[in-house]
Amino acid sequence: MRLPYYLGCPSWSENAWREYLYPVDARSSDYLALYSQVFNTVEGNTTFYARPSAATVQRWAEIMPLDFRFTAKFPGDISHGGDLREQLPAAESFVGLMSPLGERVSPLWLQLSASFSPQRLGELAGFIDGLERPMAVEVRHPEFFAKGDAERMLNRLLRDRGVERICLDPRALFSCTSTSAAVLHAQSKKPKVPTRPAALTQFPQVRFIGHPELEANDPFLVPWVEKVAGWIEEGRTPYVFLHTSDNRLAAQLALRFHDQLMARLPGLPALPTLHREPAAQQLGLL
Repeated sequence: MRLPYYLGCPSWSENAWREYLYPVDARSSDYLALYSQVFNTVEGNTTFYARPSAATVQRWAEIMPLDFRFTAKFPGDISHGGDLREQLPAAESFVGLMSPLGERVSPLWLQLSASFSPQRLGELAGFIDGLERPMAVEVRHPEFFAKGDAERMLNRLLRDRGVERICLDPRALFSCTSTSAAVLHAQSKKPKVPTRPAALTQFPQVRFIGHPELEANDPFLVPWVEKVAGWIEEGRTPYVFLHTSDNRLAAQLALRFHDQLMARLPGLPALPTLHREPAAQQLGLL
């Protein structure tokens, strides 16, 4: 039974997930196939930092189910490389590179820097209009979170073009007081912005950046369970991505979110469980 929403993590290639999700003997080359048996979407974070080879994209296309969704981020040299309208040829080239995935690349994500100000909204409109692809945009400039004219102009621009505003929720991460290098690194990299649970289109987009202790996320997760359930009941198809600081427990957090959503929406199917050998057998005791 297909889920009425998309649920995933920022990647599939986490060795630590062999502790609780993947078979203990899984190889890294197995991870995508295993991941896509449980989750139906993944953030395309890797494409922000480097373009994959054509051979890699072809391999992904051979593994990802047809109903899987890969929210490929435009590479940083496009989203952070000056006037967006001048980046259209590079963006078209990137879209061509990802074309073997077909409709599985939907929506494309444009993550803008904190320096991308309201004065540049004309660039954003030109980029969206020039590309004409399913897209979602993440902004980080403070004026876009001030509930003033700039935010209203942004939301109107996106809504008029059928483009979703990505909601980043880092509150659980910043609620954590820790000396862990992974937590401190995540807190230094993620923007501390207010939460904006937008639903400008049929496909709301949520990025939840979690606390490293799973239970500590619940006060922040519960409102999202209600919000996502409401969107589903309205007939929308949300995308929800769960992170933790080093992503060692990201998949476990995603499973936790889905369990809570099942309690809120009776009849929602459980996620598949991958076969894992009993602990004693894993240790060679059987």
